[in-house]
Amino acid sequence: STNHKDIGSLYLWFSFIMFLTGGAMAMVIRAELFQPGLQLVEPNFFNQMTTVHGLIMVFGAVMPAFTGLANWLIPMMIGAPDMALPRMNNWSFWILPFAFTMLLSSVFMDGGGPNFPWTFYAPLSTTYSPDSTALFVFAIHIMGISSMMGAINVIVTIVNLRAPGMTSMKLPLFVWTWLITGFLLIAVMPVLAGAVTMVLTDKFFGTSFFDTAGGGDPVMFQHIFWFFGHPEV
Repeated sequence: STNHKDIGSLYLWFSFIMFLTGGAMAMVIRAELFQPGLQLVEPNFFNQMTTVHGLIMVFGAVMPAFTGLANWLIPMMIGAPDMALPRMNNWSFWILPFAFTMLLSSVFMDGGGPNFPWTFYAPLSTTYSPDSTALFVFAIHIMGISSMMGAINVIVTIVNLRAPGMTSMKLPLFVWTWLITGFLLIAVMPVLAGAVTMVLTDKFFGTSFFDTAGGGDPVMFQHIFWFFGHPEV
């Protein structure tokens, strides 16, 4: 469907499924921490759970929930028949299930899934990470592409499809917040893409962006990551 309400509902259902998936991982984490010395799962599997739980809750539950609300409400609030770019809207949703299927499938790889908590700081995500890091980076890229397409769609819709007489000062606050969010997403998503690409090349292609031995700086990763991270939040 290219109907904004259908796509909004798809986002909300997807978000709910991811919420349950991330919640199951949280249960593993809490069970392991139930009492000192209890050993229910392997330490490495525990680390994978903390990482994938965080990624799924932030990128799979919270963000699609808000995007789904935006899809549902913005056209109705500004008097538009649909989003400005309905086919792109459809695409930006449908690449998400595949991205998160890849992220989840990485847990079943040899060496396990990503095991550096969701902020994936270097050198944990470069020198000490499993080979599934490549799959994790690809999943993050696809998620970022989805976010950017959604943001472009929201901005174009709000700027171009307002009902006659609805000036910017008459827009509901929800629409304003999404207009600002759209610009923030377009500004910071490429920064995250750059950060995870540097993680990828540090791990597999011999670069040393975050390796002090080669003239890099692990603290630079944190600067780049949080330049994305806070506007995102």
